[in-house]
Amino acid sequence: MLRGTILTNNPLVVEKLGPDAPVVYLQCSYQALLEAARDRIHQGARLLTHPLSGSVKPGETPYKSIILTNGKGDVDRQSLQLIENAIQACAKFQQRCDRYRPAVDLDCRLIDWTLLEGALASANQ
Repeated sequence: MLRGTILTNNPLVVEKLGPDAPVVYLQCSYQALLEAARDRIHQGARLLTHPLSGSVKPGETPYKSIILTNGKGDVDRQSLQLIENAIQACAKFQQRCDRYRPAVDLDCRLIDWTLLEGALASANQ
């Protein structure tokens, strides 16, 4: 069982994991998702997955899923530094994904899901 929350803007994650999973779905941009993760880190959550995992650059996909602890309390400085760096990196990339065909959008969803699925397998061991 996952001891944390999945923050995602990928509807495929919600579909695959179902309504009982600890998923917070946000209909937002990649950068807005990173900023939402930062807000949770400021409230005491810690990153359990890297915010820039995988080899797909932020401007090349609109989807991201991040696993965070449900912690409250002191700010984890390492998590805060990682998410701030990810937000800065995201801002550097030109957004090209708004021009993708529907089939490519589905591929982007699947790539994000596959990365998350691997992280979940590791987290549940």
